[in-house]
Amino acid sequence: MNRLFKLQFVGPSALFAATLCAELSARALEYAPRSELLWFINLRIFGIFQRSHATLSYFVAMDGVQLFGLALPIFLLACLGLVAKSRLPFTVATHLSAAYAGFLVFSWQAGVPTAKQASLVPIAVPSGAGLYVLGTILGTCVLSFAVTHLLYFRAVGQEIRALVNWLGTTRA
Repeated sequence: MNRLFKLQFVGPSALFAATLCAELSARALEYAPRSELLWFINLRIFGIFQRSHATLSYFVAMDGVQLFGLALPIFLLACLGLVAKSRLPFTVATHLSAAYAGFLVFSWQAGVPTAKQASLVPIAVPSGAGLYVLGTILGTCVLSFAVTHLLYFRAVGQEIRALVNWLGTTRA
């Protein structure tokens, strides 16, 4: 198994780790609501998950849906692809992780009230640690997504070369 195949695992695992940490910080805040450190972690570092939870709550009113309904199944699918050395589970996992990362960006944008002036549309970007978390998630998911496509293009190229060689031997 080559390194590129294993590199597909980075996006789903980073997404799962960040979602797990966000869920754990929210649960810890329930037990210690006066902790300033936990409030900082929950609102500043994992604020993107707060907004995406608010967006998801319109459709699914369940606590932990981001972890148990989205990130964990994507991560388990990537684990299945790694263990089985199969492309299909990795492909599905990397596409879903990229879609979920895109949803995190969308929910961050949708959660900001905007006022348009002179037809300029403001773009909301998290600041500080939230930006680093969002950037890490988005970067790793896009990297995994790109590696998946690169591996498929390589496989298609090999199939085309094999077909051309086969056609060349049958004509001769």
